[in-house]
Parts: sequence; C-alpha cells; structure tokens
Amino acid sequence: MRAFEKLCNGLAAHRAMLWVAGVVATAAFLALSYGSGGGIFSAQAQAGGEPGSAAASSFSEPQKRDIEAIVRTYFLKNPKLLLEVEKELKKLVAEEEAAAMKKSIAKNADFLFRRANAPMAGNPQGDIPIVEFFDFNCGYCKRSFKDINALLAKDPKVKVLFMDYPILSKGSLEASKVALAARNQGKYWEIHKALLSHRGGGVDGKVALKVAKSLGLDMAKLTKDMESPEIKAEIEKIQALAQSMDINGTPHFIVGDRNIPGAPSNLLNQILKNVSELRAKGCSVC
Repeated sequence: MRAFEKLCNGLAAHRAMLWVAGVVATAAFLALSYGSGGGIFSAQAQAGGEPGSAAASSFSEPQKRDIEAIVRTYFLKNPKLLLEVEKELKKLVAEEEAAAMKKSIAKNADFLFRRANAPMAGNPQGDIPIVEFFDFNCGYCKRSFKDINALLAKDPKVKVLFMDYPILSKGSLEASKVALAARNQGKYWEIHKALLSHRGGGVDGKVALKVAKSLGLDMAKLTKDMESPEIKAEIEKIQALAQSMDINGTPHFIVGDRNIPGAPSNLLNQILKNVSELRAKGCSVC
C-alpha cells in the first residue's frame, strides 16, 4: 500500500510540475514577444543594454507588473494553450524517461535476461525475452495474466521471465517465497499460474502451500527451501533493482530494451508489436 501511495503521489507531483513548467514557458514566451516588439527590451537597449544581456534581463517592478498583466490576460483569452504546453511537455518527459529506461535496462541486462535459474515460462532459448515485475496480490497482474498466456500460445519463440516483486502485503512475500522454492522442484510455473488465477480472497503463505500440496510437491523440502538465504537474497535483489529502475508498481513489463508499465487494455498487442519490431531491427541487450 505504501508503494501504491508513493506512486500516486509521484504522479500528482509530476502533473503539478508539468503545469508549473507550462506557466513558466508561456510567460517567458510572452515576455520575449513583448520585448521584441519594441517594448521592455527595446527601452532597455536604448538605455544602454543589449537584448539578452544582463542589463536587458533585469526588469523594474513596474515592468514586471506589466508582464504579469499581459500573461494573465493572455491566459484568460487562451486557456487551451496551457493544455497544449502540458501535452508537449508530457511527450518530452515520456521520451526522456524511455531513454533513461533503455540505459537502465542495458546496465542490468544480465540480471534481467540472463539470471541463472530465473523463473520463466515459454521457450528457454527464446529470441526475445519479456520480463514481468509482479505481485501475487496485484489485481492488474491477475488481469494481465490472460495476456501472458495468450502470448505464450501465439508465439512459441518468446520467453517470459518473472521477477517476484512482493510489495503489496506480507502475504505477497510469503507466496513469492513458496513459488521460488517450488522452482527447485521444477514447479514454479505451475504455482505461478495457480496463484494468479486464485479467486476468493488474498494470496498468502497458507494459500500457496495448499496449492503446492495439491500439485504433489515434497512439502518438507519446500518449507525448508522457502526460508533459505538464497531466496531471501533474490527477492531483496529484485526489490533493489526495481527501485533503481524507478519501477514503483506492478505489473511492469520489459520487452527487450523497451518497457510497458501497468496493464493497458491492449497489453498483448503492445507486446507483440514490440517483439515484432525487435526481431526486425535486432535487440542489443537480449
């Protein structure tokens, strides 16, 4: 829950930042336009300052009030301008975030795509890896699970690598420990499917152990393995990696050097499109 609140607060702060940036950018544009028409900048140039110089950039209080009045009047007459500025700023921020994510993916490619004994589904020698950060109690992860199943059925050449990222509850952590321990008996994918398909309450250690027993696992070995230092260290490594990559919510998908946050309604189509493009252009990090 704390991670979800952090994400929401981050989004709110991001929107506020865009709004303020839009106001500042528009105000600067109007001030420059006013000056280039023979107003403030022209007057200062006549007093010995060149436009763009330190002298020209220093306004008197009456001049500042004039600019503020112009900006206010312009905003009132053209309120949609701020929405246009915000749209372009969002586009710019998205492009910068995508570029930063590409660098982060490349930096952590070995752990993301080539981690020894990574829990996975699909083709172990798949040409394009899809990584999913997920939580067993995440409703959107449960919703996107059908798209992952459809992807595996549609494309036999991909492999899906799972990052257990239990951030929603203690029960999520317990369930991840059981699932990762089941990997030692070759049953991770079976438990993963069962837990993400679970209905009728949250998923925790008791639910996960019940599923494991129904699948015929060696329960004595499972309960011992799930408390091993290796599994604890693996989960902590994933949590640290997610935080370093600014992945604050689940699900979050990485397709080659691209990423898809959340569970969009067209998730399957987005993944297939990215996979197709990466096959055509090549994947430098896969």
